Amino acid sequence: MLRIAIAAASIAAAVITAFMAPPVEAQGSRVQIGTLRCSLSSSIGMVVGSERNVSCIFRADNAPDEAYEGRLTKIGLDLGFTTGGKIIWAAFANTNRYEGMLSGRYVGATAEASIAVGLGANVLVGGSSGSVALQPLSIQEQTGFDVAAGVGELTLHLAGPPH
Repeated sequence: MLRIAIAAASIAAAVITAFMAPPVEAQGSRVQIGTLRCSLSSSIGMVVGSERNVSCIFRADNAPDEAYEGRLTKIGLDLGFTTGGKIIWAAFANTNRYEGMLSGRYVGATAEASIAVGLGANVLVGGSSGSVALQPLSIQEQTGFDVAAGVGELTLHLAGPPH
């Protein structure tokens, strides 16, 4: 079992490394408009997928913070459990920033592996009219025992004023 976990963690680490490469062609004329910092709820992998609640703060220069809530769903291989975690995304758009522009549905590749302490990455595109791309600025931090890879979907909506 330990050999399988180590092999799966190695594969997930390779996938994460590939996701972290800057997608030059995919970005087109998009520019970074801010950062999205999210806290993730705990998760139990159900072999073919999992769901986690997210609570996020979007920060941009010269603009007030925006609070978002939503759900991160993964479809694909997902075995194990994790406690809550954190992830930071750089938000890119080809339009000027406006209030609520991160609201919407994002889809993209996802991978993670945890043996006590774990790592993960999610590269997602969507949001307001599909105009926003989220790239990991830091690797997702979490604890537990989990191996997952597949397609991720993040749904966000404005929450209320940040605390």
